[in-house]
Amino acid sequence: MRLLSALFLFFLTATTAASAENVVLGLSQDQVSISTDFDGSEILIFGAIKREEPIPEGAPLEVIITLAGPLQPLTVRRKERRLGIWVNTDAVQIDAAPSFYAVATSGPWDEVITNVEDLRHHISIPRAIRSVGAPMQVQDSQAFSAAVIRIREKEGTYQLRESAVEISESTLFNTSIAMPANLVEGSYPMRIFLTRGGQVISSFETVIAVRKVGLERWLYQLSRQQPLIYGLMSIAIAIAAGWGASTAFRLLRSG
Repeated sequence: MRLLSALFLFFLTATTAASAENVVLGLSQDQVSISTDFDGSEILIFGAIKREEPIPEGAPLEVIITLAGPLQPLTVRRKERRLGIWVNTDAVQIDAAPSFYAVATSGPWDEVITNVEDLRHHISIPRAIRSVGAPMQVQDSQAFSAAVIRIREKEGTYQLRESAVEISESTLFNTSIAMPANLVEGSYPMRIFLTRGGQVISSFETVIAVRKVGLERWLYQLSRQQPLIYGLMSIAIAIAAGWGASTAFRLLRSG
């Protein structure tokens, strides 16, 4: 009985400590509209730490912010040169990878969170990519997910921005996340983690909506709801564009 009481007191204390610091968040916008002239967007993130008690002593407060796009399955293929020709060899199926993923931290990655906490909350870019299904003959399946990360980092759709979150007086924080032009429509979950000594002490989650508008929205819906009409319309536009270009060229030559 005494042991049960001690365990209950421990968990009660741990829960109270974990909820002693909570996030109050503000965003410059909670919706991104993709139009025909959309060339990217920047989300300004600012917030404060709500406390019921004085700032704890010891390890400093750190902040980690993640923004993820819709998950998508991927098939990653390896190319090898055979007889002077590049051919596909091994292929690995990735169950789900975010179409966009950004991580911003208030300090160096190794100082703001431990590997155990990263594994538990799936915060880092490699942890955000779900299981890799590899055939038995593929010995280095993790190299395929690493290739996805490397390619998408070059494209700007995967970002790790260390020490990009500014913290003032251990209470206020702010940063910004650049979103590229090639965004996928859908809900983008944003997570904010507060850590001390590499341990997550509190978390907060919200969602940013990314939607196509205007002509982009109409074409997107048409391609999903009426694919035959969308295909015929695309062919007609291509024919009209080709005919117009050839006519203009003939007029220029005759002039």
